[in-house]
Amino acid sequence: MTTRDAPGPAMPLDLLIVGAGFSGLYMLHKARTMGLSALVLEAAPSVGGTWYANRYPGARVDIQSLEYSFSFSEALQQEWPWTERYAAQPELLRYANHVADRFDLRPDIRLNTRMTSGRFDDLAQRWQVGSTGADGEPQAWHARFVVLASGPLSTPNTPAFPGLETFAGPVLHTAVWPHAPVDFRGRHVGVVGTGSSAVQVIPRIAQQASSVTVFQRTAAYVVPAHNGPLDRAQEARVKADYPGFRARNRQMRTGFGCELPANPASALAASPEARAAAFEARWKVGGFGLLGAYADLMTDLQANALAAEFVRGKIRDTVHDPATAALLSPHQPIGCKRLCVADGYYETFNRSNVHLVDVSGEPVEAITPKGLRAGGREHAFDTLVLATGFDAVTGTLMRLDLRGRGGLRIQDKWRDGPLNYLGLTVAGFPNLFNIAGAGSTSAFTSVIVSIEHHVDWIAECIAWMDAQGHATIEATDAAERSWVAHVNAVAAHTVFLSCNSWYLGANIPGKPRMFMPLAGGFPAYAERCAAVADQGYAGFALG
Repeated sequence: MTTRDAPGPAMPLDLLIVGAGFSGLYMLHKARTMGLSALVLEAAPSVGGTWYANRYPGARVDIQSLEYSFSFSEALQQEWPWTERYAAQPELLRYANHVADRFDLRPDIRLNTRMTSGRFDDLAQRWQVGSTGADGEPQAWHARFVVLASGPLSTPNTPAFPGLETFAGPVLHTAVWPHAPVDFRGRHVGVVGTGSSAVQVIPRIAQQASSVTVFQRTAAYVVPAHNGPLDRAQEARVKADYPGFRARNRQMRTGFGCELPANPASALAASPEARAAAFEARWKVGGFGLLGAYADLMTDLQANALAAEFVRGKIRDTVHDPATAALLSPHQPIGCKRLCVADGYYETFNRSNVHLVDVSGEPVEAITPKGLRAGGREHAFDTLVLATGFDAVTGTLMRLDLRGRGGLRIQDKWRDGPLNYLGLTVAGFPNLFNIAGAGSTSAFTSVIVSIEHHVDWIAECIAWMDAQGHATIEATDAAERSWVAHVNAVAAHTVFLSCNSWYLGANIPGKPRMFMPLAGGFPAYAERCAAVADQGYAGFALG
């Protein structure tokens, strides 16, 4: 039975899925193939998730298109013709819509419907979920399982700058960009932020605007994408053995990049000439592969410093003004914040209409009606762009009225950080699964690889429970504590703890500092999840 037979919201469901991005679409398709009743609630008026919301000029994925795509259907991966090496937002949104149409998913997706509450009913052993539709009327749903597919980067971060509401011109945020094209001709634009979205949007704005002033707190390492039309010979070669290509990628730590595997040697053992050649070769390829030039770049600060200096050399070679080049040169270890992949970012600062203001030592004091004040100086502009990222990983859940067994609130459970088991479940919240959440490797992988892995694991878990006659599954406190300790122990052997980043929640004032993703690599993580299942779901209490 599917929900297309449903008379209304009161019908009991097997699965209620929150979010119609790639996670929610595949979870719905998987549930359908199992004969389970499932429904997706999506707050936006369209499927696509992050690729519906993030539509700023220049928005594109930082994983190659042939890898950032679904593998669950051979027909789908053969028929879809990617046009660029790195797909742009419009193409990714078209792809999401194609998936929804090709697999006839829309009848079981409720758009313009926002989940407002979720409570586990201890007696009924079901979730009671509240939502509001486009008309604002409350709705009620009942489900055996709730799957949170809202994504780790879905809640925009708008800093509480004093005076923001007084700014006289338009205020744009990269994560909630207007649907109508924004005309920057003749505009004087201030951009706050220099992360992954900023390095893509700044060059595009600079091509139109009269002036662009970039306010930088922390300089970013930006490696080139070398984007362009997809090489049809490469596409044909990959598609000739797409299953093998996917399998080889799943053996990579990151779930992608099998055609440029990591070098197992140490950077410290290589000669300066060999290191320079290795870094240069990967720079010419573009993308994240630079961090795989040597095995110890992400585990040894001395080795990491060699790669960091290589990129700083590229910045000095590219940016004409030495003072600007120095400001654009990061000092933190490379990769401890997410590496940015974009074309033309550093070159943009050679334009006469682009200006860089460093606010690391003199932070933003206030937004004024005519601009921004930092270090006692007013910087004037008429359009403000906030490229300030997300309240990552936990932001969406922490804004929900989500209550587990005994009325336990997620805000209380996660007061000191996102406790979890396997990155999939939370003790005290039975029959609740979280896709691509804290404690998983999703932040360090091609996220669709992680999505497919999580959805398949959840589906197999539910099928096993049904076969064994179990009504509930819930992580134990002991398993949860052990898993979080494991995540922290793995991070301690990397460079990730050497700087502030959204991995730690450091971009959100007052957010608990806890390293949220697992840095142990996708293959080891997948093996651990499989071992838990093979052991009868070790670490879980079953009811």
